Amino acid sequence: MRFASRSIVLRLGARAALAALLVATSHADAPPASLVLYVICNPSVEVSEEDLRDVFLGERQFAGDVHLTPVDNRAAQPVFLERVLKMTPAKYSTTWTKKSFRDGVNPLPVKGSNAETIEFVRREVGACSYVTTTPGAGVRVILNSTG
Repeated sequence: MRFASRSIVLRLGARAALAALLVATSHADAPPASLVLYVICNPSVEVSEEDLRDVFLGERQFAGDVHLTPVDNRAAQPVFLERVLKMTPAKYSTTWTKKSFRDGVNPLPVKGSNAETIEFVRREVGACSYVTTTPGAGVRVILNSTG
């Protein structure tokens, strides 16, 4: 009997520790409200704020005659998902997994930093992405969002 009660205590303790870890990481992943998010496109792209969800979820492939090339930015993705797509990272990943199987559409390529993303959007016709640093000249700002 003593072994059974010790086992229950250990399981409850492990569950409590896991719950605390999940709560801590969910709050740690939340982007700061003061962070500015810029959704940017190559000057060749004409899209509106209302089009962004469709562009980044693969529903919109063209803007006029220009083939769209949206890319994710690992450095700014949590802010973008929260403010623009209104999705969690898990939901976003699941959405793309389903799309790739159902529609044969590949997930977006991922850039690793704001600087790399800005440079890619500047030189790639049809490119769109998002950054948390001022993008400067050579790109079109579609959305400028603060928390």
